[in-house]
Amino acid sequence: MPSARQGALLVGGCLVLGVGVALLLTADLGSDGYSTMVNGIALATGLSFWVVNAAVGVVFVAVAAARGVRPGPGTVAQVFLVGITVSVLLDAWAIPGGLGLRVALLVLAFPVLAAGIAAYLGSNTGAGPTEAAALAYDPPVPFRWSYSVVQGGGALVGWLFGATVGVGTLVVIVALGPLVDLGARLLRLDVHQT
Repeated sequence: MPSARQGALLVGGCLVLGVGVALLLTADLGSDGYSTMVNGIALATGLSFWVVNAAVGVVFVAVAAARGVRPGPGTVAQVFLVGITVSVLLDAWAIPGGLGLRVALLVLAFPVLAAGIAAYLGSNTGAGPTEAAALAYDPPVPFRWSYSVVQGGGALVGWLFGATVGVGTLVVIVALGPLVDLGARLLRLDVHQT
Protein backbone atom coordinates (compact mmCIF):
# COMPACT_ATOMS: atom_id res chain seq x y z
CA MET A 1 0.00 0.00 0.00
CA PRO A 2 1.54 3.34 -1.04
CA SER A 3 2.15 5.96 1.62
CA ALA A 4 0.34 9.31 1.56
CA ARG A 5 3.44 10.92 0.01
CA GLN A 6 3.65 8.25 -2.67
CA GLY A 7 -0.07 8.61 -3.41
CA ALA A 8 0.25 12.38 -3.71
CA LEU A 9 3.26 12.08 -6.04
CA LEU A 10 1.48 9.46 -8.13
CA VAL A 11 -1.84 11.29 -8.52
CA GLY A 12 -0.31 14.76 -8.81
CA GLY A 13 2.34 13.56 -11.24
CA CYS A 14 -0.21 11.79 -13.44
CA LEU A 15 -2.46 14.85 -13.53
CA VAL A 16 0.48 17.11 -14.45
CA LEU A 17 1.61 14.58 -17.06
CA GLY A 18 -1.90 14.59 -18.52
CA VAL A 19 -1.80 18.37 -18.81
CA GLY A 20 1.57 18.11 -20.57
CA VAL A 21 0.29 15.52 -23.04
CA ALA A 22 -2.78 17.68 -23.74
CA LEU A 23 -0.55 20.71 -24.36
CA LEU A 24 1.61 18.65 -26.74
CA LEU A 25 -1.42 17.37 -28.64
CA THR A 26 -3.11 20.80 -28.72
CA ALA A 27 0.05 22.28 -30.24
CA ASP A 28 -0.56 19.82 -33.10
CA LEU A 29 3.10 19.77 -34.13
CA GLY A 30 3.70 16.04 -33.55
CA SER A 31 2.97 13.65 -30.71
CA ASP A 32 5.27 11.48 -28.61
CA GLY A 33 6.85 8.38 -30.18
CA TYR A 34 4.72 5.90 -28.22
CA SER A 35 1.47 7.53 -29.37
CA THR A 36 2.81 7.72 -32.93
CA MET A 37 3.50 3.97 -32.84
CA VAL A 38 0.05 3.16 -31.48
CA ASN A 39 -1.57 5.40 -34.10
CA GLY A 40 0.45 3.83 -36.92
CA ILE A 41 -0.44 0.28 -35.87
CA ALA A 42 -4.10 1.29 -35.53
CA LEU A 43 -4.04 2.80 -39.05
CA ALA A 44 -2.36 -0.28 -40.53
CA THR A 45 -4.57 -2.87 -38.82
CA GLY A 46 -7.89 -1.05 -38.75
CA LEU A 47 -8.14 -1.65 -35.00
CA SER A 48 -9.23 1.21 -32.76
CA PHE A 49 -6.59 3.34 -31.07
CA TRP A 50 -7.61 2.25 -27.55
CA VAL A 51 -7.36 -1.48 -28.44
CA VAL A 52 -3.88 -1.04 -29.91
CA ASN A 53 -2.87 1.19 -26.98
CA ALA A 54 -3.92 -1.49 -24.49
CA ALA A 55 -2.17 -4.28 -26.40
CA VAL A 56 1.07 -2.35 -26.89
CA GLY A 57 0.97 -1.22 -23.25
CA VAL A 58 0.68 -4.82 -22.04
CA VAL A 59 3.63 -5.85 -24.24
CA PHE A 60 5.79 -2.96 -22.98
CA VAL A 61 4.96 -3.66 -19.32
CA ALA A 62 5.59 -7.40 -19.82
CA VAL A 63 9.00 -6.75 -21.40
CA ALA A 64 9.88 -4.41 -18.54
CA ALA A 65 8.70 -6.95 -15.94
CA ALA A 66 10.87 -9.62 -17.58
CA ARG A 67 13.83 -7.29 -17.04
CA GLY A 68 12.96 -6.65 -13.39
CA VAL A 69 10.77 -3.51 -13.56
CA ARG A 70 7.66 -4.70 -11.75
CA PRO A 71 4.25 -3.18 -12.45
CA GLY A 72 2.32 -1.75 -9.53
CA PRO A 73 -0.62 0.49 -8.75
CA GLY A 74 1.19 3.36 -10.47
CA THR A 75 1.25 1.37 -13.73
CA VAL A 76 -2.55 1.22 -13.80
CA ALA A 77 -3.10 4.69 -12.32
CA GLN A 78 -0.81 6.29 -14.89
CA VAL A 79 -2.77 4.87 -17.82
CA PHE A 80 -6.18 5.86 -16.44
CA LEU A 81 -5.39 9.21 -14.81
CA VAL A 82 -3.37 10.50 -17.73
CA GLY A 83 -5.93 9.23 -20.23
CA ILE A 84 -8.85 10.86 -18.44
CA THR A 85 -6.98 14.15 -17.97
CA VAL A 86 -5.99 14.28 -21.63
CA SER A 87 -9.52 13.45 -22.79
CA VAL A 88 -11.11 16.16 -20.63
CA LEU A 89 -8.61 18.81 -21.70
CA LEU A 90 -8.73 17.96 -25.40
CA ASP A 91 -12.51 18.29 -25.27
CA ALA A 92 -12.12 21.75 -23.70
CA TRP A 93 -9.19 23.09 -25.72
CA ALA A 94 -9.01 23.94 -29.42
CA ILE A 95 -5.92 23.87 -31.61
CA PRO A 96 -4.81 27.50 -32.00
CA GLY A 97 -4.86 28.96 -35.48
CA GLY A 98 -1.53 30.76 -35.29
CA LEU A 99 1.79 28.95 -35.54
CA GLY A 100 3.27 31.17 -32.80
CA LEU A 101 0.68 30.00 -30.26
CA ARG A 102 1.18 26.38 -31.27
CA VAL A 103 4.95 26.70 -30.84
CA ALA A 104 4.38 28.33 -27.42
CA LEU A 105 2.19 25.39 -26.37
CA LEU A 106 4.85 22.96 -27.60
CA VAL A 107 7.57 24.74 -25.61
CA LEU A 108 5.35 24.86 -22.49
CA ALA A 109 4.49 21.17 -22.83
CA PHE A 110 8.04 19.95 -22.19
CA PRO A 111 8.70 21.18 -18.64
CA VAL A 112 5.15 20.14 -17.71
CA LEU A 113 5.67 16.67 -19.19
CA ALA A 114 9.05 16.29 -17.49
CA ALA A 115 7.73 17.36 -14.07
CA GLY A 116 4.73 15.03 -14.36
CA ILE A 117 6.81 12.02 -15.38
CA ALA A 118 9.44 12.68 -12.70
CA ALA A 119 6.77 13.06 -9.99
CA TYR A 120 4.76 9.97 -10.84
CA LEU A 121 7.90 7.84 -11.30
CA GLY A 122 9.24 9.30 -8.05
CA SER A 123 6.27 7.75 -6.24
CA ASN A 124 7.94 4.37 -6.93
CA THR A 125 4.53 2.70 -7.27
CA GLY A 126 5.04 1.33 -10.79
CA ALA A 127 5.77 2.82 -14.19
CA GLY A 128 3.47 3.21 -17.17
CA PRO A 129 4.31 1.38 -20.40
CA THR A 130 6.71 3.83 -22.04
CA GLU A 131 8.65 4.67 -18.89
CA ALA A 132 8.74 1.00 -17.80
CA ALA A 133 10.25 -0.01 -21.14
CA ALA A 134 12.92 2.70 -20.77
CA LEU A 135 13.64 1.82 -17.12
CA ALA A 136 14.05 -1.84 -18.11
CA TYR A 137 17.33 -0.94 -19.80
CA ASP A 138 18.65 1.44 -17.09
CA PRO A 139 21.31 0.18 -16.50
CA PRO A 140 23.18 -0.26 -18.77
CA VAL A 141 21.67 2.71 -20.65
CA PRO A 142 20.77 5.70 -18.42
CA PHE A 143 17.03 6.53 -18.40
CA ARG A 144 17.57 9.90 -20.08
CA TRP A 145 18.84 8.03 -23.16
CA SER A 146 16.86 4.77 -22.94
CA TYR A 147 13.70 6.91 -22.90
CA SER A 148 14.89 8.59 -26.11
CA VAL A 149 15.49 5.18 -27.70
CA VAL A 150 11.99 3.95 -26.75
CA GLN A 151 10.37 7.15 -28.04
CA GLY A 152 12.47 7.11 -31.22
CA GLY A 153 11.75 3.45 -31.89
CA GLY A 154 8.04 4.06 -31.38
CA ALA A 155 8.07 7.03 -33.75
CA LEU A 156 9.90 5.00 -36.40
CA VAL A 157 7.46 2.08 -36.17
CA GLY A 158 4.50 4.46 -36.27
CA TRP A 159 5.89 6.34 -39.25
CA LEU A 160 6.54 3.07 -41.13
CA PHE A 161 2.88 2.16 -40.55
CA GLY A 162 1.62 5.50 -41.85
CA ALA A 163 1.42 7.78 -38.80
CA THR A 164 2.56 11.39 -39.01
CA VAL A 165 5.77 12.53 -37.35
CA GLY A 166 6.30 16.22 -36.60
CA VAL A 167 8.76 18.55 -34.94
CA GLY A 168 7.12 17.82 -31.56
CA THR A 169 7.87 14.12 -32.04
CA LEU A 170 11.52 14.87 -32.72
CA VAL A 171 11.79 17.13 -29.68
CA VAL A 172 10.23 14.40 -27.49
CA ILE A 173 12.82 11.92 -28.77
CA VAL A 174 15.79 14.19 -28.18
CA ALA A 175 14.83 16.28 -25.15
CA LEU A 176 12.22 14.63 -22.93
CA GLY A 177 14.40 11.91 -21.38
CA PRO A 178 17.10 14.37 -20.31
CA LEU A 179 14.41 16.80 -19.05
CA VAL A 180 12.79 14.06 -16.92
CA ASP A 181 16.21 13.20 -15.52
CA LEU A 182 16.85 16.87 -14.71
CA GLY A 183 13.37 17.26 -13.19
CA ALA A 184 13.89 14.22 -10.96
CA ARG A 185 17.21 15.63 -9.71
CA LEU A 186 15.70 19.08 -9.07
CA LEU A 187 12.74 17.52 -7.23
CA ARG A 188 15.12 15.12 -5.41
CA LEU A 189 13.19 12.08 -6.56
CA ASP A 190 14.46 8.61 -7.36
CA VAL A 191 12.71 7.53 -10.54
CA HIS A 192 14.20 4.02 -10.73
CA GLN A 193 11.45 1.42 -10.19
CA THR A 194 13.50 -1.48 -8.88
